[in-house]
Amino acid sequence: QVQLVESGGGLVQAGGSLRLSCAASGNIFSITAMGWFRQAPGNKRELVAGITNGGRRNFGGPVKGRFTISRDNAKNTVYLQMDSLKPEDTAVYYCNAETRTGDYWGQGTQVTVSS
Repeated sequence: QVQLVESGGGLVQAGGSLRLSCAASGNIFSITAMGWFRQAPGNKRELVAGITNGGRRNFGGPVKGRFTISRDNAKNTVYLQMDSLKPEDTAVYYCNAETRTGDYWGQGTQVTVSS
């Protein structure tokens, strides 16, 4: 089992920045990749950004060039730096951990961008 705890969401004006954190605990040695997804009301959950144990990153199209993902292996934590935020970035953001036996999810953190 892997437990994920997110923090850092909130309300920000368009053009502003936020940083989300996700701390993993439990069977962390089973994790092969971590990432962030988001879901806005009425929309499907979509990939925001991911990072593998080897450091390979990928990003969803709408956030390329504005968001960055990093991880601190000593703290078992992954970060999502969100810059140049837009109202359409408003969503619940979920941390995800991939393992060889399945995926784990955090409880979600709300990000609201006002225009």
